Amino acid sequence: MDETAEVPEQRSYSGLFIGVLAVAVLCAIAGLIWSYTLAGRLTHAEAQVATAQQQNQKLASALDQTNARLKVTTETLGQSLGMTQKQLEEKAQDLLKRQQADAQRLAQAQSQIASVTNDVSGVKTDVGGVKTDLTATKTQLQTDEASMQAMKGDLGLQSGLIATNGKELDVLRHMGDRNYYEFTLDKNQKKAVATVALELKKTDPKHSKFTLVVYSDDKEIQKKDRNLDEPIQFYTGKDHLLYELVVNNIDRNQIKGYISTPKNAPVPVSTSGD
Repeated sequence: MDETAEVPEQRSYSGLFIGVLAVAVLCAIAGLIWSYTLAGRLTHAEAQVATAQQQNQKLASALDQTNARLKVTTETLGQSLGMTQKQLEEKAQDLLKRQQADAQRLAQAQSQIASVTNDVSGVKTDVGGVKTDLTATKTQLQTDEASMQAMKGDLGLQSGLIATNGKELDVLRHMGDRNYYEFTLDKNQKKAVATVALELKKTDPKHSKFTLVVYSDDKEIQKKDRNLDEPIQFYTGKDHLLYELVVNNIDRNQIKGYISTPKNAPVPVSTSGD
């Protein structure tokens, strides 16, 4: 009875042992397979590393060759130019400094050009203003000229434009057709004007009349009871030039006016007047 029960227990232990043994075998096989796979990957990685090292060696060798060739080329160039490596480097630095200096000069020139451009713009603006002023002055002169009139003189000759005040006389001067000499003459005063002399004899402010004497070429030419703004005409000089005298202001014992002479008339050595 007891011996029969021990047999099944021994069989049960044997089956368990076989199962454990089978699992251990499978684990061992799996470990071998994994080790083999890992060994293969390691071998492949080592092969790649070896290839990379070979390529690096080739690149290093090529770089060494390139450096050697560059050195030989540099030395050859230096020898052909009669220069050492140090001299070549100094030359390169000198060229670099020159290039920098040229760039700086170029920048300064550009700055000066910009400044000149601004100055030119300012000058253009000033010129534009001057042109505007000249146009306005020309317009005013034309207006003043139109307001003046030409008259016949006391000799019956057609006179030029007559100035009745200082402003109109300035217009005549700008026209440049004749020479103009202003004067202020007191009663009984003999005064040189242009190339003649004048002496005031009488004034009549109430009726705007006056009487004076013109001394020319050793002759006395009396102009009696002449009117304000009337052209008084007389000939003088060896060329028999026509002078005109206009009085545009009459006060008690004083007159003011001007004498106009042709452009080719002699110029007085000295003149007197206001």
